[in-house]
Amino acid sequence: MTRVLSALVLLPLVIGTIWYLPPIATLVLASIAAALSFVEYATIARALEARIPMAVTGVSVVAACVAVGGGYLPAEIVAMTAVISLGALAVASGQPGAAVLRDTAASLLPVAYIGLPLGAFSAVRVVGGREAVLLLMITIVISDSAQYYTGRAFGRRPLAPSISPKKTMEGAIGGLVFGTAAMFFGGRWVFPESDPFLLALVSASIAALGIVGDLFESLLKRSAGIKDSSALIPGHGGVLDRIDSWLFAAPVYYVFVRYLRF
Repeated sequence: MTRVLSALVLLPLVIGTIWYLPPIATLVLASIAAALSFVEYATIARALEARIPMAVTGVSVVAACVAVGGGYLPAEIVAMTAVISLGALAVASGQPGAAVLRDTAASLLPVAYIGLPLGAFSAVRVVGGREAVLLLMITIVISDSAQYYTGRAFGRRPLAPSISPKKTMEGAIGGLVFGTAAMFFGGRWVFPESDPFLLALVSASIAALGIVGDLFESLLKRSAGIKDSSALIPGHGGVLDRIDSWLFAAPVYYVFVRYLRF
């Protein structure tokens, strides 16, 4: 019941923001999600004994989201600034050792893993319209649901037992099939000018990457001995738990919507 109630509160908020408000509202929503996801990521990193400069890294994550999603600043400038700033902080610590590479890499990862993909998600609202954003969301929801129900009904062989013991190959196939179908047939309506073969290829890629994105976050959490990224959303875990599939699917979708759909 808690899970359902949380969904009933969040879904109208997210969908309403995307559908009824101007694109800047989607960017604000994505930036908030980026900030919250980064805090959760930092918790995972600390459990893995990686030290992250919260202020510099957090600003870099949100700046990357805004750079891609709003076009206010080139994303490469944000990325290079983050590398220089975090490298300078590592030098300022004056502590050579194996932890330097670990901590610096762990600090740079969320810029690419969280900031850039959420910026791409927001940019889709600008270049593709609100229908394009909702199509991606619906595809991921259908794929996730298909994985769960197909896995429960037919699941026999584990997909990645050391990462996510409950996921099965049969569930992944179900998610891939239904997710691809949702993106393809929805895409025929949202992008009627697109080549059907290319749309089918992109649809399958997005469904597959959604599964990989989910597994990647599970890998991070299992490595850190954490069940959920946080308890922010009752019944659902954290923001990162809810958007993990989007983080791998959104960049490919953005490239398609911006450069390949015509």
